[in-house]
Amino acid sequence: MTTQTHIYRRTAIAVGILYVIATAVSLLSTTLTSGALDAPDYLARVAVRGDQTIAAALLLIAGGVAAVLIAALLFPVLRRFGEGMALGYVGIRILEAVTLLVDAVGLLLLVSVGRESVRAVAGSAAASHWSAAGALLQAMHEWAFALDPVVFGPGAVLLYLLLYRSRLVPRWLSVWGLVGAALVFVYALLRMYGGGTMLLALPIGVQEMVLAGWLIARGFDFSRTGRARAVRAPGALELAGGES
Repeated sequence: MTTQTHIYRRTAIAVGILYVIATAVSLLSTTLTSGALDAPDYLARVAVRGDQTIAAALLLIAGGVAAVLIAALLFPVLRRFGEGMALGYVGIRILEAVTLLVDAVGLLLLVSVGRESVRAVAGSAAASHWSAAGALLQAMHEWAFALDPVVFGPGAVLLYLLLYRSRLVPRWLSVWGLVGAALVFVYALLRMYGGGTMLLALPIGVQEMVLAGWLIARGFDFSRTGRARAVRAPGALELAGGES
């Protein structure tokens, strides 16, 4: 195995692992906040479950970091098959990380507001103030949660178009990704208008886990691209994967 091939193999494994991490932290973050933010007394619940909410915020940040790392590692691999699209994918994943960061900051602020609300005397002006601030932060969380898949969808379309073009993974997997990306984008738009169902996000969730497994087990298939030697191994990947 040449040094270049070894680097790309390790890159594929790293990307696959990051996909698993991104999905896991997203699901865990949602689990930690479920049942608290939707309750009528959400401020009191967030105050009591402050540690869980803080953990959920940190997991959101970890998910954003994983998203950016996925794009950064894939860029040198994809650039030869469409540098503009590859750059666009990186930019969109950075924007996605920003939406996750905004969501995380909103959750952390909600913990502070919840604690102050618990300390305030019921019916006082201070209690009304903290209640209004809590409602604003809750709305911020809801909109950030809806915006994330709106941003994710176009980025996923760019990724799977590049993968379809390059044949670095089987085309059926790329087509599955394109369909899943379209469905999750529709779900996000419907959610913003008060509708939608999480079932629309299920296909892309399953597809990403299949893609992760494929990359970890099989890696990139340069034999179908006819351009394996044209793709140069960049320094960034050497730092990430090292040489053998």
